[in-house]
Amino acid sequence: MAVLTISDTRTLETDTSGQLLVDRLGAAGHHLHARAIVRDDIDAIRSQLREWLDRPEIEIILASGGTGFSPRDNTPEAVKPLLRREMDGFSIAFHRKSMTTVGVATMQSRAFAGQAGDAFIFCIPGSTGACRDAWDGLLELEFDSRHKPCSIAGALPRLRDICA
Repeated sequence: MAVLTISDTRTLETDTSGQLLVDRLGAAGHHLHARAIVRDDIDAIRSQLREWLDRPEIEIILASGGTGFSPRDNTPEAVKPLLRREMDGFSIAFHRKSMTTVGVATMQSRAFAGQAGDAFIFCIPGSTGACRDAWDGLLELEFDSRHKPCSIAGALPRLRDICA
């Protein structure tokens, strides 16, 4: 797995959202292969993602930030052209969960996920609360091969037989 923070202002020391995801991944027993922070720029985002998509050990990328409506929010525009399939259910589930914490403000998020090659990219808002909403009860279960019906593990090349 890899964690990408998309921000013009955060550093590793101030990236509480990325750190929350790193901590949750580790606590769940997942191996973090890479972590980076890139500015909210279409070319910078795509460049980092392409580098990671070329690495077969990185099967899931969690990207936080750049999913709103400010002029600098470019994550969907950068990532969606890389996807061969979108995972509409993630956006629906995220917004449903987010309604319980931020109410109708969830409509200001363009959270989404999809498959790029054999890897999956999950794009979530950059706030620590939104990352918590995405992980707790959603991604934590989706990334657990013991969760039934079958989790995303069955779609990853090295784990396809688990859910067969």
